[in-house]
Amino acid sequence: MSSALHSRLISLACLSALAGLFHAPLMSAQAQQPPAPETGSIHGRVINPAGGPQKNGTVSLSVDGGETLSYNFPVSPSGEYSGQAPPGEYTIVYRAPDTPDGKIVDYIGGVQVAAGQDTAQDIDMTRREFIERLSPDQQRQLQELREANAVASSDAKRDASAIDADLQIVNLDLQAAGNARVTATRNLGGSATHEDVDSMTAEIETAKLTEIETLMTKDVAADPTEPVVWIGLGRAEAGLRNYLDAESNFKKALDLALKEDPPRPEVVAAAQAGLGGVYARTLMVDDANAAFDAAAKADPSNAAKYFLSQAIAFSNAKNFDAQVDAADLAIKADPDQAILYYIKADGLSQNARVDPETNKLVLPIGCADAFRKYLDLDPNGPYAANAATILQRAGEPSTSPSPTPQK
Repeated sequence: MSSALHSRLISLACLSALAGLFHAPLMSAQAQQPPAPETGSIHGRVINPAGGPQKNGTVSLSVDGGETLSYNFPVSPSGEYSGQAPPGEYTIVYRAPDTPDGKIVDYIGGVQVAAGQDTAQDIDMTRREFIERLSPDQQRQLQELREANAVASSDAKRDASAIDADLQIVNLDLQAAGNARVTATRNLGGSATHEDVDSMTAEIETAKLTEIETLMTKDVAADPTEPVVWIGLGRAEAGLRNYLDAESNFKKALDLALKEDPPRPEVVAAAQAGLGGVYARTLMVDDANAAFDAAAKADPSNAAKYFLSQAIAFSNAKNFDAQVDAADLAIKADPDQAILYYIKADGLSQNARVDPETNKLVLPIGCADAFRKYLDLDPNGPYAANAATILQRAGEPSTSPSPTPQK
């Protein structure tokens, strides 16, 4: 930040709005410049003077000491930002959603972005440099605010057992959300229309996922260093289709999980699988495959579980080719799990056709075998009737042929 700009800093009248922040005049020009062909990445968190995440607003990069904001990145509700810019040295600037035009909240100079590299740069307003810019009165108000927050935090502190109890509720809510259609069908009865079942299913899913979101939001505030609660929050956001927030939360969980000594394989894998689910639902197939593969490598004893999640995620995204590929990976990891064969058969069956002469279904290669294998392993399973019906319409036997006795 130039000395001329620094000399024009003015204080805010109300410290509590952003826990004692100030504004500095800026020129209003903030046009986004197109990135150069060769770029670097930057990411980090915005932390308010009280030590908590500063949600929303904008982080910008300036090439002229803060006079012009050239590259702008939104701040998530959890205080995270990320973006790309050409290599160079920048002043990084934070502006809140209600910051007036031509003003800023905080800045840090000398931030380097290197081509092909990812720079980590937090904007931490608890640092001495920021506090020293405040007037003595603002510093006094900030200290009072911190003391009040400390008292409130101690009164509302949630111990590990309370968070564990919340996580048990989360698991139950996830099961209930997954079974929402079954519950809706049972509650409405056989006379219900498809639209009524869809509506009640959505209501149940939203209610359960919203409860998870509420619980985990409180728990990440109580223990922001525990990756499991960030995973829970990410799952809720993904279910509610808030994919950007879900991605941010899963990335936060993964970062925390990898820093543990030693890392917990199942936690690292859960964060990777969460990212994979987000990428699958947003049609980022290569990123999804890489994330699920990383999950399986992090926790190889549960590889089939992650590949199953991968296949389901692609099914929900109606990417049936990727669904079949993921099912094959899962079958290779656990060939005795019946549902994997049904998921494979379901993906293949999307390319079935009806023979106009016989009016029979013509199933793609491998589809009938996969349906039969599902029925062999789980003849009374939840999808047994559907599998048998499809095989019948195709004129295919519903059981695998007995092996030929060896002479």
